[in-house]
Amino acid sequence: MALDTDKTIGVLNDLIETCKDGEYGFNSCAEHCKTAELKQVFTARAGECRKGAQELQALVRQLGGEADDGGSATGALHRGWVAVKGTLAGYSDKAMLEECERGEDAALARYRDALKEDLPPTVRTAVERQYEGVKRNHDQIRTLRDRARAAT
Repeated sequence: MALDTDKTIGVLNDLIETCKDGEYGFNSCAEHCKTAELKQVFTARAGECRKGAQELQALVRQLGGEADDGGSATGALHRGWVAVKGTLAGYSDKAMLEECERGEDAALARYRDALKEDLPPTVRTAVERQYEGVKRNHDQIRTLRDRARAAT
């Protein structure tokens, strides 16, 4: 049996927080990275996170709920940690990539948890598609991080 509407809205709002956290985190890293390539990657990932949040917000509204429009407290700590780590590491690209990978690990876990729920078909389809995007983001960031580690 599918989750009741309130629980489905709760799951979606958790994922909206995850998307917003990713958007803020990637934008923060884009501001601090040194190379144009990474700035472009981080900016593109932030845009994908923003679009994901918008899609989920629309689903919440379709279900008659109130969509979350901010990030989580954990995300705020994540964003603050990016700034602290960036300062301590001299805003190295490797440090930014490591932090982004950590953020994407957290996003993957939240999407996996959501997919364990018995979601309505249209919601499940959207969450599965976004989960695949988070996996691609994670893999790209990990590859770039590995390359940055090899260069140091």
